[in-house]
Order: sequence, then structure tokens, then C-alpha cells
Amino acid sequence: MNRSIQVAVVATTVVMASTNASAATLYEQDGAQLDVYGRIAMGIAGGGPKVNTAGQQVNNSAEFVDVYSRLGFRVSQQVSDDVSAFGRLEWRFTGDERNTAQGFNEIRQSYLGLKSERYGTLQAGNFDSLYYQFVSAPFDVYLDRGLQFSSTGLQSRGDSVGYYTPELNGFTTFVQVKHYSERGLIGAEQQNEGNVVAAQGGIHYQHGPLSVGVGAVEDVVRGGGNGEMLYGVMGSYQVTDSVSARLGTEWQGQNDQYGGGYETVGVGATYVTGSWAFTADYYRINRDNQGGSDAWAAGSYYKLSSAFNVFVELAENDAPGITHNGGLKDAYWLTGARYHF
Repeated sequence: MNRSIQVAVVATTVVMASTNASAATLYEQDGAQLDVYGRIAMGIAGGGPKVNTAGQQVNNSAEFVDVYSRLGFRVSQQVSDDVSAFGRLEWRFTGDERNTAQGFNEIRQSYLGLKSERYGTLQAGNFDSLYYQFVSAPFDVYLDRGLQFSSTGLQSRGDSVGYYTPELNGFTTFVQVKHYSERGLIGAEQQNEGNVVAAQGGIHYQHGPLSVGVGAVEDVVRGGGNGEMLYGVMGSYQVTDSVSARLGTEWQGQNDQYGGGYETVGVGATYVTGSWAFTADYYRINRDNQGGSDAWAAGSYYKLSSAFNVFVELAENDAPGITHNGGLKDAYWLTGARYHF
């Protein structure tokens, strides 16, 4: 990842142990390297709305859950003085229950690429969207349900090609395309839409403690969007060694057939002291033809060691159409522990 992105992300995700720091090198010789990394995360979750948008009762009692455990490999090899080849493969597994028949339940990352300090980085396959990496990542400080801006899978995760430039005077430009195909589909499986390409791009700027990302995504219907352009402007600022703040906005037009128009404004902060870290975020969400609502999230994290941490999180997304009984009793809560290796 580009160094400017790392600075921006680390400034707001210090509450979580880095998988890069915990990775173990299995092989390193003649410029080639193979690392293994992962995490085992368990917790107890409960709360959330008792009634869904259709007016149906929902059981929101406590449950023992897996908190996105994963296992991955990173490979790299120096091709020349300037160019290196790299690849990544990462699985997600369910660790809170007996799952012997399936084992891994998701291939989360699987891509390869070339990186040049002079010409930039080109990668292809299944990876987190570059919009997320360069724009919305500063708000992704929660383990579950706290992020209200677009996340990692936005018109990405498979059949994607991305490119970003080297940092020049603090600026990094990125572009990505995802290809949707009907190849191999027969009969009713075909949507008669042929090939569809979803593009995204933008600019990231890093200067000292300030980081700002601006991006746009062609949010096509085939990828779960509403066919309208999605835009975002988000930034973070390292106020002191202990305090970082973030501010952002994201919006998308209303579609006559698919709806989905909205405008979201978010603000948040992270405070770190010793082995403790605390986060808090507030969002104002205005949905076209549905009115506005508020969402918030807060978390507390304690590092018992460089690899082991415990946490407590609260989050509530007050979406229109969901009836709340009011107060904290309908807020989603999560507590547990994670071990990184």
C-alpha cells in the first residue's frame, strides 16, 4: 500500500493490532518473500432493532459470534531495482461454531500485481475497492457495524483491475474498473445486459498530519448499486499524538426505478492513551423520499499485548422505517477479544 495511505489509515485505526506487524515470514530468499498472517476473533453480540423495515419482529438477544476471523498469505519478489511483483490470498472462516464440513467460508482477497516506485502500482483480481482504501478508510475504525460510509466491497471484490500512482508532492491518483459478465449463463439466468463495467477513481492528498481523499464510483445496478454516481470527500487530521479527528461526506443521486438517493455527513475521533483506545462517531443521513436519520457508534479497546486485545462496541443506525423503543436498549453491542498472528 502507498505510504500516504498507510499514514492516513494508521492515524484512525490504531485501536486495532496490525496484521502486517504480526505477520510471520515463512520464506525469504533471492528477493522473494512469503508471509502468513491472520486473526482469531470471538465475541458476544446483542441488541439492535426489534422490528425490521417490514414491521416484523426480530429476535435481538445475545449470541456468541465470530468477529471476522481470517487467514492470509502475502507474497512478493523483487523483479528489478524499481519493480516488484506481489500477490495476496486471504480467507475468512467462522470460528464460533463447529464448521468442519466447510472450513473457510469466503475468499476475501485474491489478487496479484506489479509495483514500481517510479510508475505506480497495478493490480488485478479480488481486492478491497480503491475508493475505500483512499477515501472512506479513515472511518473504518470499528470491528462491526460502525461504518456508515461505503466499505471494502463497493463495485470491487473480483474481476477488478486497479492502478494508483506514486505519491507526488503529497498527491496520489487512483482508478479502478470492475467487469460484470454473463458468460456461461443460460436461459433465465441471463439478464440480457451483456458486459457491464463499473469504474471508480479519485485523488488522495497527504501532508503531515492531514489526509484527504476525494473519489467517485459508477455504482451500477449489477453490483448492487442504483445506477447513479456515488461521490465522497473524507479526511482525517492527527491533532496530537493521542487524538485524531475525521470528517467526511458521501452522496448519491436518486434513481426513478431503483431509488437509493442519499447524503451522509460523518464526524468522529479516536483517543489513545497507553494501552487504551476510545472511538466515537456520529452520522447524519438524509435519504431521498425517506427523510433523515441519525447514526452513531462508540468503542473501547485495550491491548493486553502487541497481538492480543479486548474490546467493547456500541452502534445504532436509526434508519427510517425501523421502529425503535428508544435509548440504549435497542443499540447493537459487541464485546470480545482478538488475537493477531
